[in-house]
Amino acid sequence: MNNFSHYDRFINRHIGPTDEQVSQMLAGLNLNSLDDLIDNTIPAQIRTDKSLNISEPISEFEFLSKIKEIASQNKIYKSYIGLGYNPTITPAVILRNVMENPGWYTQYTPYQAEISQGRMEALINYQTMVIDLTGMEIANASLLDEGTAAAEAMHLFYSMRKPSQTKFLVSEKCFPQTIDIIKTRATPLNIEIVVACSKTFELDETVLGVMLQYPNKDGKISDYTDLISRCKEKGIFTCLASDILSLTLLKSPGEMGADVAVGTTQRFGVPMGFGGPHAAYFATKDAFKRNIPGRMIGFTIDSKGNRALRMALQTREQHIKRERATSNICTAQVLLAVMASMYAVYHGPKGLKAIAERSHNMAKKLENEVTKLGFTQLNTYYFDTVRFELDSLANVEKLRNIAEHKQVNFYFHDTQVNVAINESTSFSDLQELVSIFADFHAKVVYIDDSLIAESKIPDSVIRKSEYLTHKIFNSVNSETDMLRYLKTLENKDLSLTQSMIPLGSCTMKLNATAEMIPVTFPEFGNIHPFAPLEQATGYIKLIEELEKDLAEITGFSGVSLQPNSGAQGEYAGLMVIRAYHHSRGDFHRNVCIIPASAHGTNPASAVMAGMKVVVVKTMTDGTIDFADFNSKVEANKENLAALMVTYPSTFGLFDENILEINELIHSNGGQVYMDGANMNAQVGLTSPGLINADVCHLNLHKTFCIPHGGGGPGVGPICVASHLVPFLPGHSVVQMAKEKSISAISAAPWGSASILVISYAYIKMLGADGLKKATELAILNANYIKRGLENDYKVLYTGSKGYVAHELIFDMNGFKQTAGIEVTDIAKRLMDYGFHAPTVSFPVAGTLMVEPTESEPLHELDRFIEAMKSIRAEIKEIELGIAPKEDNLLVNSPHTQSVVIADDWNHSYSRARAAFPSEHTKRTKFWPTVSRVNDAFGDRNLVCSCNPIEDYVEA
Repeated sequence: MNNFSHYDRFINRHIGPTDEQVSQMLAGLNLNSLDDLIDNTIPAQIRTDKSLNISEPISEFEFLSKIKEIASQNKIYKSYIGLGYNPTITPAVILRNVMENPGWYTQYTPYQAEISQGRMEALINYQTMVIDLTGMEIANASLLDEGTAAAEAMHLFYSMRKPSQTKFLVSEKCFPQTIDIIKTRATPLNIEIVVACSKTFELDETVLGVMLQYPNKDGKISDYTDLISRCKEKGIFTCLASDILSLTLLKSPGEMGADVAVGTTQRFGVPMGFGGPHAAYFATKDAFKRNIPGRMIGFTIDSKGNRALRMALQTREQHIKRERATSNICTAQVLLAVMASMYAVYHGPKGLKAIAERSHNMAKKLENEVTKLGFTQLNTYYFDTVRFELDSLANVEKLRNIAEHKQVNFYFHDTQVNVAINESTSFSDLQELVSIFADFHAKVVYIDDSLIAESKIPDSVIRKSEYLTHKIFNSVNSETDMLRYLKTLENKDLSLTQSMIPLGSCTMKLNATAEMIPVTFPEFGNIHPFAPLEQATGYIKLIEELEKDLAEITGFSGVSLQPNSGAQGEYAGLMVIRAYHHSRGDFHRNVCIIPASAHGTNPASAVMAGMKVVVVKTMTDGTIDFADFNSKVEANKENLAALMVTYPSTFGLFDENILEINELIHSNGGQVYMDGANMNAQVGLTSPGLINADVCHLNLHKTFCIPHGGGGPGVGPICVASHLVPFLPGHSVVQMAKEKSISAISAAPWGSASILVISYAYIKMLGADGLKKATELAILNANYIKRGLENDYKVLYTGSKGYVAHELIFDMNGFKQTAGIEVTDIAKRLMDYGFHAPTVSFPVAGTLMVEPTESEPLHELDRFIEAMKSIRAEIKEIELGIAPKEDNLLVNSPHTQSVVIADDWNHSYSRARAAFPSEHTKRTKFWPTVSRVNDAFGDRNLVCSCNPIEDYVEA
């Protein structure tokens, strides 16, 4: 029995409404209990009467003691493994004011540009940094990891290939985890992957693209200019995966002529974290801007003609294009990209170059001292990684044992050892490294602090071009400057620190401080993902316990934590289903049935997994059209691979015949993939296992409290039934493969491992009863908002008993006819009330999808209801002709401070009504920093980096 009091229980901190308020809300719904609410919401045939088998809840204090003990089981050895992961130094001002700051990590994706200008400026800095260092023309706002970015490059080339081009050539010197992901992605598309020495590449008419590593996995530098030129002559696309720090010294991929440059920005101040999260970069030519995957931030103007930022071109393209999308990427690693960009701002071009030169000089010094001991260094040219020949496997084991005794990790392969120097390597570290090699020969060597003058970078690839010349990278000269800049940007953005963010299908709920604290423990942050597992005992314990709890919650048998976004989870689940069918000889099963009510990325994920998408209609009440479903199953039963069903649906409904739907799929040889985006309405009350699904993914950044970070990171693990466990993803470097594992989905074996501690904390502190109550309150809060606003706005869908799940959709289309008001006008007007808008026009055009979550207190729910009622009254004024259609509070929203205090005011309403429409805004006002942005202007005049002012003038 736990010894903490009622007031120490985490559940009382996580859930917004008090018990008394819950009773009050239920009374307003004419219900006697939460059980009555759930009986009216979730079909009885899929309800569970069993409590989750999860350990008793612990207090925040007890959790922090427990997690500290788990962290202490990890051994922090000094890492010189490399392979795309390096120790780095996070400037304290960035650690405290970005990574550990809820004003940055609780922001939502910047779909509402006017209240997202701060993080978008940070992302423009990031894109500029990437463009400058890679020498390319355009860059996105980050991808999930380097391996994923490389695979996306292959996809981009594939989308533009000629029919005869079926091969993709990959250098054998690329990182092994990158090769693994490329193979995974290529298989369902029937792209032939040829892994070979780049010097022997056969460049013929069948080759669509080439992937190279620069410097390569062994640290060697090669000049690829001639190879890229030959590829260009033959119409073959090229991608260079490049170490971003090395590009301060090396000729850029753009200068070599590459079509795409990819890599990771992890070593720009982001801890290794046993694999993530980290921001990968993706840069390419302007000609490919319509094909670039992921998100991109661009400049535009606002309604007053002022410069503003917004997401450009690809915003939610995978939702809009669905099965025609070229990528299923729907996220970016925003928080990590912000950190990397601020690292560049803080150090500037001179500081970054100094860090790179120091790493290069330390590597030269190491080579000089170790070769004196009789070892042969194999890299003629290198940046920060030296490679020594050990002659035999026995010698490998001997050196490994000496190094591990000194708590040092190298990368061993065949009879060679790589030593990758990093920015934290000191002269005392260098002495230790030399002593390891000296011990091998039973010698004692002391080094001096002199450096080697000769460069180990070939003249042909020494960088001569400038980079990071923009003022922002050359104006932060002190921590005072940096702190004020960070705070200025933070204050431009609305986050959960200011108000609720009621976004449907996005679950913006409490990210408790106790959950976040362990993320920056050094014992979790400073471990390389390929370190020997005996050094990661704490991580393995945490991972195993989290997998066990997630399996229990979902009613499944196995879990893979590898996918590092929800969309990656979708893809992983479908690839597991594909492997299962193939293991049974059913290679023809490639049809995926998807209801129109499914989550937006599902069709794109299915196409990427090599499946043909068949869409099933929905009824006017939002449920799956069973007659259409039945006919589509019958028509495709011989080739049926899977059903992808979001449950409850994106319409906020539990289809009551879900068991019948899933049985029909099973009886025709298919598997059921349940999209777990809406698990916030299931946990503790029902489960994917109970509805007889076979696999689901979970959005840990939604239901399980990993914060959205302004648009990322996320984690999307998959949970599977027993017959699919053997097919869960493996890894090419860390031995974790099951009997029939598919190849890797993400670059690191456990994906974004360092943030798994957040979901672990959430489950441990809530326990079974707390998890169940969180679900009940999520459903209660949604129905409370429904009851509060249903007389003012049309609720598009409800269940058979008149209730919704954890989210609901308001239809705003009618106001276009009655008042000339679009749903966007309502979304922008909410900013004047201090709110982020609900989800706009998804999954139905002209609607707002609202999800209040269980964390919002009653007074905040009431404030939102009051704001929406007030806006309805403002629309009524337009309908009655009191306010003109062309000049009113909604069409001119949001109202910025500069607009309100301007000398000129020619509107039909007062300044006070514009800026202070509620009592709350008179006490606490959040100001949008720009007026309504002009999206069309931005797409016509795409600028996605910090350019001279003349670049923003429309032709």
